[in-house]
Amino acid sequence: MEISNMEWPTYLDEYEKLVFRMTTPRVMIDNAGCSNSTRVMIDSARKHGILLEAVQVLTDLNLSIKKAYISSDGRWFMDVFHVTDLDGNKLTDESVISYIEQSLGTIHYGSAKCFDGLTALELTGTDRIGLLSEVFAVLSELECNVVEAKVWTHNGRIASLIYVKERDSGSPIEDSEKIDTIEARLRNVLKGDNDIRSAKTSVSMAVTHTERRLHQMMFTDRDYERKPIIKTNDNPIVSVLNCLEKGYSVINIHCKDRPKLLFDIVCTMTDMQYVVFHATLNTAGDRVHSEFFIRHTDGSPISSEAEKQRVILCLQAAIERRASEGVRLELCTGDKQGLLADVTRTFRENGLNVTRAEISTTSDNTALNVFYVTDAIGNPSDSKIIEAVRMKIGLSDLKVKELPSIYHQKAEENEEPTGGVGGAMLLSLGSIVRKNLYNLGLIKSFS
Repeated sequence: MEISNMEWPTYLDEYEKLVFRMTTPRVMIDNAGCSNSTRVMIDSARKHGILLEAVQVLTDLNLSIKKAYISSDGRWFMDVFHVTDLDGNKLTDESVISYIEQSLGTIHYGSAKCFDGLTALELTGTDRIGLLSEVFAVLSELECNVVEAKVWTHNGRIASLIYVKERDSGSPIEDSEKIDTIEARLRNVLKGDNDIRSAKTSVSMAVTHTERRLHQMMFTDRDYERKPIIKTNDNPIVSVLNCLEKGYSVINIHCKDRPKLLFDIVCTMTDMQYVVFHATLNTAGDRVHSEFFIRHTDGSPISSEAEKQRVILCLQAAIERRASEGVRLELCTGDKQGLLADVTRTFRENGLNVTRAEISTTSDNTALNVFYVTDAIGNPSDSKIIEAVRMKIGLSDLKVKELPSIYHQKAEENEEPTGGVGGAMLLSLGSIVRKNLYNLGLIKSFS
């Protein structure tokens, strides 16, 4: 059959509509079926990284994922997330629900917070007390305004992504000589006396997801190979088994619950070039058990003991990087020249080490900064020292804050616990999610 030139536009239009319907994620949000969480369900064509994009949308809204059921069937995937706000409440704000639907419905286009008009500084090196104070002092001296920044430390290493602009013009920093100066000065600060080889600095205009980039920077820095400075009794437990009859590697993770945990795990798996085909995540109190059925992007499971050990170390590191043990201090005050340099210098002068930091500036020029601090060797800070620092900076500006309550305060009496699906219990492709949906009462049969 021949198709005339006049018929092609209509034919292509219908074909494009079909492709769009097939590749656009379908999102359903249910507030009625569960007593203490909101269910977010996504059904879409599968591609590498799409699970991470979906989890990123939820975690960027500071939602807590209490349960998750993830499964793919051929070229399709379906995810079910049980989410709450950080106080354990269901989502009731229609604008938030609408934003989730819109964002998840377009995740195949990719998403990242926009940092247009800013210059990104990437720093890695050996952590030491007072390092941030020196970094911010250099930036202040070079007339760079810090608009936003995140700082992570782990196993004696530090990674930071700092977004800056010219102090006078408010423009991104584009002068090549100034960029060279910034890189050289910061590299000297990071080197200190004993980090000549591993200190790294770079300046870019790239738009990226900050926390994913921090994971990548610490992974490249191989923080997972280094011994922890402070050993705790609550390290994440990660195990890897191969389910050879189905061609999967099965990863089980037991650890303490905290915000953005699933993002950190999936982010690391994705950047290590593994694909999650099926997974379950369940929280009970302050503990999380999760199970992932993965393959490498080439379709193979984990093939050697060395690769297995590397996966275990990398996932443990990904979980630990954000799990700060320090006292949380929140600074809210009008932004001004040299503010960060002054505040972090006060920390240093009082023997406080910053283990993690989140720096932001609002549109009305208010500084909203969060610091996690310990003493010089990583132990809990003395309360008298904390109060002395607050007196110096301003009692009304710098406040001691407890970590947000991310755990349900309400008993989960109406929900049956969902066990793992390991080894011989693995069903055919796609059947895991159907079984879970059956248990949730969303379908009549999973056979």
